Amino acid sequence: MTKVVVVTGGTRGIGLGLVRELAARGAQVVYCGRSADSVKRAEEQVPQAFGVVADVTDRAAVQRLWDAAVERHGRVDIWINNAGMSPARRKLWELDPAALDATVDLNLRALLHASAVVLAGMAAQGAGALWNMEGFGSNGMLRPGLTVYGATKRAVTYTTDSLAKEVEGTGVTVHHLSPGMVVTDLLTHDYTPEELAQAKKIFNILADRVETVTPWLAEKVLAGAKNGARVAWLTRGKAFVRFLTAFRKRDVFGEDA
Repeated sequence: MTKVVVVTGGTRGIGLGLVRELAARGAQVVYCGRSADSVKRAEEQVPQAFGVVADVTDRAAVQRLWDAAVERHGRVDIWINNAGMSPARRKLWELDPAALDATVDLNLRALLHASAVVLAGMAAQGAGALWNMEGFGSNGMLRPGLTVYGATKRAVTYTTDSLAKEVEGTGVTVHHLSPGMVVTDLLTHDYTPEELAQAKKIFNILADRVETVTPWLAEKVLAGAKNGARVAWLTRGKAFVRFLTAFRKRDVFGEDA
């Protein structure tokens, strides 16, 4: 049966990559972006998917996104909470308070409200799978300048584990989706040229391009998993092998192409 999939934050980066790869595999894909312009640009790239303008920090907008998908396709089989942001890399006391609030608002509060809308709808259907996107900090790793982002992603991991317990017996499942280190503007923004040159040494070992990671993630999401499971691209074992073979030059930024 053709799967109906909703992707939040589906107009750029990993989200757009997922929209493209899911649609290429025959899924009926609905996605959202915050602005009409961003949705229009995504529609031009993936015309077989359906874009909706929705700010996922607004619970009513999330409900409208759910309703639009159900009205168009009759149900929602899979929902991916992908929308997220990272503020400037600053120590907590140096970070703009508005950026702090916006990050917590989108990465955590919006995900909680969206999960509530989605799980209520899926429980009423008697089936469905919710996937929450992890990020740096989900596994407890620490890095100066990423306190707020890491704290939200650590909270997403707790939320996902807890929701997996709450949906037991409903026919609905909840999962972790971990893309690893992916080259997007979320990864590379806010670096000086000198800092980025240094950071690229690690990125070229551990990071991958959107077009490398998202086909694999799309396959795994469509295949499904046990309730509470984690689908992770960059496992510890893979990272270990990458460091052992770091002498093999990789250029994930395509600068040597």
